[in-house]
Amino acid sequence: EQIEPVGAKLLRRNPASVEQIQDRFRNEFGMTPTVEPAPSWLIVKKSCSTSHGCASGTWITTSPAAPRDDRGVLARVAFTMAEILLSLTIIGVVAAITLPSLTGNINERTWNTQRKALYARFSQAIALMPALNGYGTLRESTDSAGSTSIEDTAAETFVTAGLAKVMKINNVCDKDHLSDCGISSKYTNLQGVGNLDFPLTMGELNEAMLSAHQSDYDAHLSHSAIDTKAAAFETANGESIVVYYNPNCIANMSETWDYNGQPKMCANFIYDLNGTKGPNTVGKDIGVMTAFYPSDSVIVAPVPFRTLVSGLTSANAASVCTSHTQDDYRIPTKEETFSVALNKKMFGFLTDSSSLHLYTSSKFVRTSGITSNWLVVTRVLQFRVPSATAGWTALYVKR
Repeated sequence: EQIEPVGAKLLRRNPASVEQIQDRFRNEFGMTPTVEPAPSWLIVKKSCSTSHGCASGTWITTSPAAPRDDRGVLARVAFTMAEILLSLTIIGVVAAITLPSLTGNINERTWNTQRKALYARFSQAIALMPALNGYGTLRESTDSAGSTSIEDTAAETFVTAGLAKVMKINNVCDKDHLSDCGISSKYTNLQGVGNLDFPLTMGELNEAMLSAHQSDYDAHLSHSAIDTKAAAFETANGESIVVYYNPNCIANMSETWDYNGQPKMCANFIYDLNGTKGPNTVGKDIGVMTAFYPSDSVIVAPVPFRTLVSGLTSANAASVCTSHTQDDYRIPTKEETFSVALNKKMFGFLTDSSSLHLYTSSKFVRTSGITSNWLVVTRVLQFRVPSATAGWTALYVKR
């Protein structure tokens, strides 16, 4: 009995392999090669109807025949080095264009998530404190030689004896060592102005927090305060936070017309979500929170947006501003509006100190002859900028 050669069964099952072996033999000895059919992976059987059967079906190629050299031998197909380098260059250019935007979007989402989580933790912590006023010592004294000195432990005591009892705090720093708590000495405000000095006292944050008076509609209301020093601390989650504290905050001033905010502000926080790492920019990794009223406290964390609105007057501000709200923004509360005014240097809004009395809402625009330095809020809808040519700007906060 004839023994079938090894591998013959495989060759019988795949005739194309037989043809390839034959072609190699012919090429080796200079013989004319046969025309090789398209390999099995390049052909599909032509469809046929059941009435005629499939006996007459033909095989058709779905792609061009493989290239051959001058002798008919299958050519080796590959990319040249120039083609590879060109492809890599194109990939690199596209990556350089798209990656910063992609990374920026990821950072924005991360910061938004961290901001909301931080606000939630602070809201819970503030609610657990029996009162926000009365921490530390803040007094001014004058010696026999007429020298004035200020004893100020208010902000640090508020952190160590107050906040530390209701939330985890890892480190506390005074105003001269804010960097030890991850606070950069320079920052960029919301308008993109950079290399600004970080405020170290309440007065540096906003000079209107130190004095204000009113002598018209609400009859001789006044406010004065000692310039308190800032303090900083780090949370267990890695945020760096600076606090500006008013130990004498009150619930109300019995106003009938305006909302005068300075005496009601108990603590203002400026946070940096990732410490000195950067970009140290307000609206990105830096933001603010403000706590009002010693009991039944309200804490807000506005991310403001403003835009010039044509046809806006004090009479129609309510309807016009409401009609300009956007999906991502809403009209602020009175506490949010005051927080924006208080943190004017962080946001870059109305930085001219002589125009502080123009921080207002739709009802009144104060003049320095009647009201001085009040950060006044009434219907909490818009600000008027100092320049008469600039007109009115609508203020919104991120939802």
